[in-house]
Amino acid sequence: MSNPQTDPLGFDDLLGEEDLAIRDTVRAWCERRVLPQVAEWYERGELPEVRELARELGGLGALGMHLEGYGCAGATAVQYGLACLELEAADSGLRSLVSVQGSLAMYAIHRWGSEEQKQNWLPRMAAGEAIGCFGLTEPDHGSDPASMRTRAKRDGSDWVLDGRKMWITNGSVASVAVVWAQTEEGVRGFVVPADTPGFSAPEIKHKASLRASVTSELVLDGVRLPADAVLPEVKGLKGPLSCLNQARYGIVWGALGAARSCLESAREYAIGREQFGRPIAGFQLTQAKLADMSLELNKGLLLALHLGRRMDAGTLRPEQVSYGKLNSVREAIEIARTARTILGANGISYEYPVMRHAANLESVLTYEGTVEMHQLVIGKTLTGQDAFRG
Repeated sequence: MSNPQTDPLGFDDLLGEEDLAIRDTVRAWCERRVLPQVAEWYERGELPEVRELARELGGLGALGMHLEGYGCAGATAVQYGLACLELEAADSGLRSLVSVQGSLAMYAIHRWGSEEQKQNWLPRMAAGEAIGCFGLTEPDHGSDPASMRTRAKRDGSDWVLDGRKMWITNGSVASVAVVWAQTEEGVRGFVVPADTPGFSAPEIKHKASLRASVTSELVLDGVRLPADAVLPEVKGLKGPLSCLNQARYGIVWGALGAARSCLESAREYAIGREQFGRPIAGFQLTQAKLADMSLELNKGLLLALHLGRRMDAGTLRPEQVSYGKLNSVREAIEIARTARTILGANGISYEYPVMRHAANLESVLTYEGTVEMHQLVIGKTLTGQDAFRG
C-alpha cells in the first residue's frame, strides 16, 4: 500500500517488482554514497571522486543501462527513467554524468558505430572503467547545431579535426569523446580517444549551477584520426539529434527527482517548524503550496511513465519527448522555488537540498533544448508550421 503522504496517487502501484527493485537499489546507493557528501562537493565546486563514482555506477548497471549487449544491463526505458529520477534526487550533476555517459556517448556508439568501435568502448564504458563525453554544442552555436564550425577534413585515408566545443559534461575526465563535425558530406560523428594529439579538455570553473559536475571545453587542434574513427552508420544531424532525444528522455524523469527532493524537504520542514504556536504545516497557505507542488510532481510522474512505456513499445516520437522535457523541468524549477519559500531563510542553506536543486535546474531548464525550442517543436506538431527560423 502506497504512503499517501509521499505517494498520494499510488504511482508505485503502476510499477512492477523489477522496476521497484532497480529504483530502490539506485536510491539506496545515492543515500549511502552521495547524499552525505554532495553539499560539500557542490560548495567546493567539484566532483572529486568522479572516476570512482563512475565505477560504482557501472557496478550497479546504471551506465548505458537501457542498451542491449556489450556489458550493458538491457533495462527497460521505464527502469532507466526511475534510475534517473533517483540520481537527480541526489543531484543534477550526478544524473548528468550518467545521462552523458549512457544516453549520449554510449548510445551514439551503440546506435551508429562500427562493431569494432562497440567492442572497443562499450564494455569499458558500461563498467565505468572509461568515461565518455559528447561534443556537439559550440561557443557560438547551441540551439542551432547545423551551423557548427568544427570541421573534419580528409587527408589521405585520415581525418583531421579542428574546432571547439563548449559546456561538455565529463570532458576533462573522459577517456573518449564523441565529436560531431562538418564534413564535405554533411555532419559526421567521430570517436576521439582523449589521448589523441591535439585534443584537450580544459575544465570550466566558476559555475553557479551544476557545481558538483565536471564541465569542460573541448579543443581540437589538428586532431588526426584514422579512417575508422568515423561513426559509419549515420550522416547529417539525424545522428546527434537521435542521441539528444535519448538524453532528453532521461531529463523528463530526472528533473522530477529534484522536484521530489524539494517537496519532501518542504513537507518535512513544515511539519516540524512551529510559528505562532503550531506547525506551519497547519496553515492554509502552506498546505496550498504543498498541494500545488504535489499535484505538478505527480502529473509529471504520470507523463514520464507514459512516455517511458511508449519508448519501450517503440512508439515514442521526438515531439512527445519535448512535452515531457518542457513540462518536467519547468514545473520542477517552480516546485524548487516554492519549496524554498516554505523553508524561509533556511532554504538557502546547504543543510537542505532546495537551493542546490533550484540552481541546478536553471541549467537543466536550458540544456538539451531550451524552453523555447521545445515549445516550437510542440507548436510545429500542432500547426504544421515550422517557426524555428521565423
